[in-house]
Amino acid sequence: MLMIRLRRTGSRQAPTYRLVVSEHGRTPQGPFVENLGTYDPGTDPVTLRVDVAKADEWIRKGAQPSQTVKDLLQMAKRRAS
Repeated sequence: MLMIRLRRTGSRQAPTYRLVVSEHGRTPQGPFVENLGTYDPGTDPVTLRVDVAKADEWIRKGAQPSQTVKDLLQMAKRRAS
């Protein structure tokens, strides 16, 4: 099963995240299928760049987003409208 989840990048004191599609059994730092965007919680306001169309396409194909990714996608959709 495919998951849409966060993959941590950045340094120890300044984490940033990528939204990626990866296999459920793999570690979050392992190989991924596709990169959907970035999330930086350290800025004010937070920086969120997500390709919502690609994310929706992966969800239609059966990928399950994590709860945090669901919340971020809702935030991205609200900002886009």
